[in-house]
Amino acid sequence: MIYLKEMEINTMAIDATFWVAVSFIIFFGALIYLKIPQKISEMLDKMISDIKNEIDESEKLRTEAKTLLDNSQKKLDTAQSVSNEILENAKKDADRLVIEMNDKFHKSSEIKKNLAESKISQMKEAALNEIKDASIKIAVDSVKKIITTSVDKSKLDAVFQKNLDETKAELKKINS
Repeated sequence: MIYLKEMEINTMAIDATFWVAVSFIIFFGALIYLKIPQKISEMLDKMISDIKNEIDESEKLRTEAKTLLDNSQKKLDTAQSVSNEILENAKKDADRLVIEMNDKFHKSSEIKKNLAESKISQMKEAALNEIKDASIKIAVDSVKKIITTSVDKSKLDAVFQKNLDETKAELKKINS
């Protein structure tokens, strides 16, 4: 009995193993019949090609980005050098303008100084002429008083006539 029971268990084990093997073979047969491995392979190939395309596209984008970066860097360098050149020219122009303005200021102040000195000398000459005119007038008036008080009128007329004739003669000599 024990032996029979063992055989029954073995038969059952063989039967279960057999049916598992049969169902396994059927399952794989169905997979092959429905071309599932080929479809999986196609899907994997498609995914691989999509990933390759994405990698190629990213390489292109990276190359384009590098080119753009290089161009931008060149433009930035050019702009920097142009900016530096403009700044240097502006500094030179500013220095030149400062020198010109300084020269103009000195020339202007020199002209103003000369004008002031000229006005002062004119005013001095005018003052001296006024003083001379005033002193001549005072002297003439004094001489008139002295002559009128000390010389009588007939002698004065004779002296006047004599001086008038001498003056006319002198003017004729100068005009000739």
